[in-house]
Amino acid sequence: MELKLSDGSKTVEVADAAFARPFNETLVHQAVETYLAGARQGSKAQKSRSDVSGGGSKPWRQKGTGNARSGTIRSPIWRHGGVTFAARPRNHAKRLNRKMYRGAVRSILSELVRQDRLSVVSDLGVTEPKTKQMAARLDEIGGMDALVVVAEMERHVVLAARNLAHADIVGAADVNPVNLLRHERVVVTVDALKRLEEWLA
Repeated sequence: MELKLSDGSKTVEVADAAFARPFNETLVHQAVETYLAGARQGSKAQKSRSDVSGGGSKPWRQKGTGNARSGTIRSPIWRHGGVTFAARPRNHAKRLNRKMYRGAVRSILSELVRQDRLSVVSDLGVTEPKTKQMAARLDEIGGMDALVVVAEMERHVVLAARNLAHADIVGAADVNPVNLLRHERVVVTVDALKRLEEWLA
């Protein structure tokens, strides 16, 4: 298939296998869920009654005091006691094989093409680390809420996009299902498009 550049000057030939696939909502949901789960720290921890210090001996004898019987001052029903079902550090990561992950990215890119939310540019036209330049270019292409995908992360381009609240810039190697879906528009340079095609085709 052919994708037209945003300025309409020419077209770029891309593989149907990467940019003309049917949308698989189940697969995309699974890929997004897996990606977000891998980002979770899983470092939450609480102390159970066995972890809290103290409470080695019975606070008072079993009978005859008038108090309720008690075996430890670190019981969960006591102040400063342990937590009943204490949280433990855990790994939230899920597994998704490479073929399914790439399939989800293909599905998202194909849907972006169908919805006319994928803009291809020959270059960004940003020559200085100026936010004004990047903002003007994105506004010209179709909106400020955009993910900009480049072949190589150039310093002046990164600096130009850094202060834009709704724009992100990533290298072609760092494209993932979450950042593709997060923005209203995806702007891809021709070089980055070819790298994505090589990875997905």
